[in-house]
Order: sequence, then C-alpha cells, then structure tokens
Amino acid sequence: MSILVQQFKETGVAVVTIDRPHKLNAIDLTTASELTAIWRQFRFDDTVRAIVLTGAGEKAFCTGIDRGAEVPQPPSPYTIDDPLLTIGPKSQDLWKPVIAAVRGMACGGAFYLLGESEFIVAGEGATFFDPHTTYGMVSAYEAMYMAQRMPFGEAARMSLMGTAERVSAKRAYEVGLVSELTPDGEEEQAAVRCAETIASYPTEAVQGTVRALWAAKSATRAAAVAQAPLLIGLGNAPASEQAGLFGGRGREFRVR
Repeated sequence: MSILVQQFKETGVAVVTIDRPHKLNAIDLTTASELTAIWRQFRFDDTVRAIVLTGAGEKAFCTGIDRGAEVPQPPSPYTIDDPLLTIGPKSQDLWKPVIAAVRGMACGGAFYLLGESEFIVAGEGATFFDPHTTYGMVSAYEAMYMAQRMPFGEAARMSLMGTAERVSAKRAYEVGLVSELTPDGEEEQAAVRCAETIASYPTEAVQGTVRALWAAKSATRAAAVAQAPLLIGLGNAPASEQAGLFGGRGREFRVR
C-alpha cells in the first residue's frame, strides 16, 4: 500500500499519509487509485468526521506525478487522461473537512490535493513551487487551483517562475495559502487538533458548511477547468523535449 490510513474512532479523525518517502511522495498510478478509493470509502464511514492529509518523511508532502509512471493517452487530440484528476476528496464527492499538513516540498500535482483541502497547516521549512513551465508543460489545473487559494499575482508568479523560485512557508502564510505555521515536525499534530475540534461538532452542520464554502467558487472553477485539457494539449512540449529539459536543468533556486 502506498497510502497509510489511521482512524481514531474516539475522536472521529482519520489521518491519511502518502507513504512513498523514497519517491518524495510522488504519485504513481497505484497511489492515485488508492487515494480515490479512500475518499470514496470515507463517504460511507460515519466514524470519520474530519480528515488530516499528510506525507511521510521529512523532505516532501507530495511532489506530484511520479515521472516514472506511464500514463496511456487516447489517440484523440481532444481528450487527455490525467490520473491526478480523481485524487482529491471533492472529486470523489466527499464533503467531510480535509486539513492538509505540509512538511518539506509541495509542488506540481500536490496542488490537486491542496486545492481540494479546506485549509493547510505547514511546518516552517515547507516550500511550495510549480515546476511545469520549466519542463515545457502547461500548468493548467495546478494554476487554477492555486488562483483560488492565493492572490492572483502570487499564484501567477509561482506558476510562471517554475523551478527557479520556491515560496517559503512564511510567505505562503502571509498571502493566505497556509493558515497556520508550526515548527517542522509539529504540523500534523496541529492539524489533528483542528480536526478533532471540527469532528466534535454536529456532522451535518459541518458538511453543510463545507458545501457552502465550495459553492461560493464552484462556478468559476468549473468554467476554468473545462478549458484545461485544450490548454495542455496545445501548450505541452513533446514528451522527448520535456525529458531533455528535465534532465538538463540545474537545481539552483531561490526561496522567497
């Protein structure tokens, strides 16, 4: 299993951990399927009333799609298969609150998960960045998710600067992406405390509030996401060119 699930029935909290620290918690097809199944399972489990989502190890919360994953694509130029589209709780019609606890790097496809969490708690050493443009790829879904979580200019800068720049946890807190900063290693505990409080409230009221919050931006998001496949199909460099860019770029970056 690539995903660990701990359920604490006395508090109503579940902790979901992406358990691939050797791969910086990158998501392969198996991990994507496991996340999808877990969110759907939680829909039917009344003992789970709030969820904390985190990544194993100290280096990364999640670094998006595993570069080694082979994702077959349909021959039609009008469709794109994206295995990350189903890894978030809202994509599976789960309206129980999800709190993300971030330690280390969160980048690229991690924003599918952060974008569908209610709020984010981060360790002081966490960093956020989007490598797509560096490697000849369109940041579509990721940029759309972050444009709804951050001021537009901050989302645009992160999406366009690629691997050259990382947003520090402090800056992410200042612009509202992160709701609470903790010392590294204490982010999960802080997120669990929040989850325990929320889980202690009447679940119908909590889930109704979650739905209300998401309803406030669902129309804009749906309109944007409808354009994503076309933008990716038109703007992505061929796979061979992406591979060359991935292998040839330096690893220098600044943190702001």
